[in-house]
Amino acid sequence: MLIRAAQLADMTAVARVNVDSWRTTYRGIVPDDYLANRSYDERAAVFGKSLTQEGVIFFVAEDEADGIVGFASAGPERTGNPEFRGELYAVYLLDHHQRHGIGADLVARVAESLRAAGFNSMLVWVLATNPACRFYERLGGTRIRTQTITIGGVSLEEVAYGWRGLAPLLLADRAGRRHYRA
Repeated sequence: MLIRAAQLADMTAVARVNVDSWRTTYRGIVPDDYLANRSYDERAAVFGKSLTQEGVIFFVAEDEADGIVGFASAGPERTGNPEFRGELYAVYLLDHHQRHGIGADLVARVAESLRAAGFNSMLVWVLATNPACRFYERLGGTRIRTQTITIGGVSLEEVAYGWRGLAPLLLADRAGRRHYRA
């Protein structure tokens, strides 16, 4: 598995990962019609715009056989939280590539980049009913607060997990799985 910086040419594949992983992860949580109406083209445009914004960190996980199977993006925390300066905006993997350490490798690469950019802490927002909550807890994230958001006309609870220091995330390669190319 190769973790590398995302390029504009990757955004169609990134959109596929995003839409498909939403459809598998959020089935039964987010309304079916909302999931069915997510558009590859719309998501590719959103991610392409994000990639060009100053301060945004964006990596893809690329499998030799399957191409891009996951991605992560991050940057400055977006609400002005004084305690958590960096924010993990997104981590998504295709369902059959989850639970193999790729997500932890993506988060480690993001944490390294945030630290290099001068950020010493990070948070991530995740739906409270998302099974990924356990993933963030295993990575040492601490629940710091909740908020209610609306997706597809349904109110859902969102949880923020935070890391007051990034060092524990940098150790995510304990099994030596990371292979990076700039």
